Amino acid sequence: MKNVIFDLGAVLIEWDPALAFADAFTSREAAEDWMARIGFAAWNREQDAGRSFAEGLAAAHAEHGHEARHLQGYLAAFPLTIDRPVPGSWEILEALLARGVPLYAITNWAAETFPAARELYPRLARVFEDIVVSGEVAMLKPEPGIYRLLMDRNGLQPQDCIFIDDSPANVEGARAVGMEAIHFTGAEALGRELTERGLF
Repeated sequence: MKNVIFDLGAVLIEWDPALAFADAFTSREAAEDWMARIGFAAWNREQDAGRSFAEGLAAAHAEHGHEARHLQGYLAAFPLTIDRPVPGSWEILEALLARGVPLYAITNWAAETFPAARELYPRLARVFEDIVVSGEVAMLKPEPGIYRLLMDRNGLQPQDCIFIDDSPANVEGARAVGMEAIHFTGAEALGRELTERGLF
């Protein structure tokens, strides 16, 4: 039986970072404009790669000065950004679990914010045999090392794995190390893909 490896963000858990700054701005547009000005996406990727929150704050303040001040509250407000599951995906996960499919996860996620996911979604600990968190291992998808780490930790072979991710780059990264991979575009399409493979 194939091992199925899930991404978490935007596959199982919605992530809306603008919600963390809702109290600081009068509108979503204003919050998103500010995020663009300070380069939030690139800043967050460094957090996912293993940089500490304190280091991230210092770097943002060094580059953007007082304008970066709203990041100070991001860690405390982070749970607000992940409080919605992706519709239909958890049902697929539970169905796979019921069929005895071995389940794993690889996520680009900061080490200091991932505890919030574990608290809000305690099923993560029950359904997955292992979760590789990029911020904890200082490796990011689509780098080959993070896929190989999961396989090495669990004695898996790439040809025995199916990887699911919403990012085309991460899907290609999995394929580059020999895994079969599915680009996630929604639970309905994922269900069809897994059914075609005899897993769902």
